[in-house]
Amino acid sequence: MHVMIWNVWWRFGDDWRRREDGIAATIEAYRPDVLGLVEAWSGDGTDQAQRLGTPAGLHAAWVPATEPPADHAGIGFGLGLLSRWPILTIRRCELPHEQRGGPAPAALLATLDHPRGPLHVIVAGTEWEQRFAEDHLAQCRALAALATDIELDGSLPVLLLADLNAGPDQPELLPLLDAMVDTWAAAGADPAAVTLDSALPCAPRDAPKQIDRRVDHVFARPGRPGLMLSVHGAFLAGDRPFGGVYPSDHYAVGVDLEP
Repeated sequence: MHVMIWNVWWRFGDDWRRREDGIAATIEAYRPDVLGLVEAWSGDGTDQAQRLGTPAGLHAAWVPATEPPADHAGIGFGLGLLSRWPILTIRRCELPHEQRGGPAPAALLATLDHPRGPLHVIVAGTEWEQRFAEDHLAQCRALAALATDIELDGSLPVLLLADLNAGPDQPELLPLLDAMVDTWAAAGADPAAVTLDSALPCAPRDAPKQIDRRVDHVFARPGRPGLMLSVHGAFLAGDRPFGGVYPSDHYAVGVDLEP
């Protein structure tokens, strides 16, 4: 099972249309079975998940994650999911935000019609600003609780595909590391890998806590106690320019799992 997560950087930057061409080309090259999209847009009667999924023959879903920037009225800011298998259900799950206030951010919880049974997938992005560190930790705790809910138990792993805005050595990730498997580490992949790279021209210089860290993650847990979780490999994608433009300010993370 070829699983990927990618923060696709909404419509930020002057070249978002060209960037989207690079995202589509990467999807075509890697052919994921499941792909979570963070910072995916909606508008003009469509959404980015549909635009990317339909040409690739993938099922698509999108939910709003939080409020879009004020100067882009009518363009949603959300989470997307692409799947080789039909998407049976989707649910928008609100996340804690007491410090920041305002509209509640959310995660996407989906159930996929995998041939071996229901496959539960969570797509999420968490708080990034240092001044809202308590929200950040609370959101990771909430995601850990959601992913380990016994209602999601079954024969297949439960997947969390997320931009968690923290590396595995940072305290915000402890609730998830205690509850789930960091598949990048389980695959024996490069521990020094980064997904938010300061070498990129579009790198977010105002995110010192996240820059030059692996902040995008595929976490998983066995479907029920006693089952094994087999990880065969992990890789980065979208780390080369397409038509002279990098597809996003993040690299995509991919993992090969045994379903």
